[in-house]
Amino acid sequence: MERFLPSDEILATVVPVVVYWAYSGVYVMLGSVDRYRLHSRKDEDVKNLVSKRDVVKGVLLQQLVQVAVAVLTFKVVVVVAHSMTASSACGANGGSTSWLVLARQFVVGMFVLDTWQYFWHRFMHRNRFLYRHIHSWHHRLVVPYSFGSQYNHPVEGLLLDTCGGALAFVVSGMSPRTSIFFFSFSAIKGIDDHCGLWLPGNILHLCFWNNTAYHDVHHQFYGNRYNFSQPFFITWDKICGTHMPYKLEKRPGGGLQARPAMPYTRSKSSVR
Repeated sequence: MERFLPSDEILATVVPVVVYWAYSGVYVMLGSVDRYRLHSRKDEDVKNLVSKRDVVKGVLLQQLVQVAVAVLTFKVVVVVAHSMTASSACGANGGSTSWLVLARQFVVGMFVLDTWQYFWHRFMHRNRFLYRHIHSWHHRLVVPYSFGSQYNHPVEGLLLDTCGGALAFVVSGMSPRTSIFFFSFSAIKGIDDHCGLWLPGNILHLCFWNNTAYHDVHHQFYGNRYNFSQPFFITWDKICGTHMPYKLEKRPGGGLQARPAMPYTRSKSSVR
């Protein structure tokens, strides 16, 4: 009897979702250790404007849409691959690829996703209608936590995350097999940015300036119009003048908190 092996397309659709909830669960457990938290558990309960139950429901809805778009995208890629030469078709369907090519695809995918998300994210803050009716959903989490990473208004989830991910996949030329790792890593990075924990020895904090504390600043009232970059680099914040560096200070009650490392001003046109 032949054993069923899921295709790369199925794995690329399902694995990032499984990784999201598994990795979030690790941070939920670590969140019980106060000395690692950037906010107290009381602040998490009092300041956030949405229940965890609604957050879970919102994330599951977004992931359902992501699965549907992923299936459609992979079908289109397969059709295009079959219309190309045999060698091109082989490469598009998971054939042997050099590490250099894989690295290039990862870098291109990261750049495309960062660029897409930065400018849409910034626009949603600058446009009063889009902020109040769409992006403000995400900012109901004043004190972010791990599984709230993908909590968005459905329109924002489709536009920023799902369409941005599909664009990164297509432009980079990565195969479905490569995308398993790319989108799983993207999920891990987004969770780490929202987890609200400053863990000693966190390798993502060592490799990326765009990290938990950097994005936590953005979720606070004073940083609402800064630090739009996500999920990987701070390049566009630096180029476009929206970069707010942070410093870590001791938080009353134990633990650390992220605070601005420089004076800042708020625009009169702020939407909040």
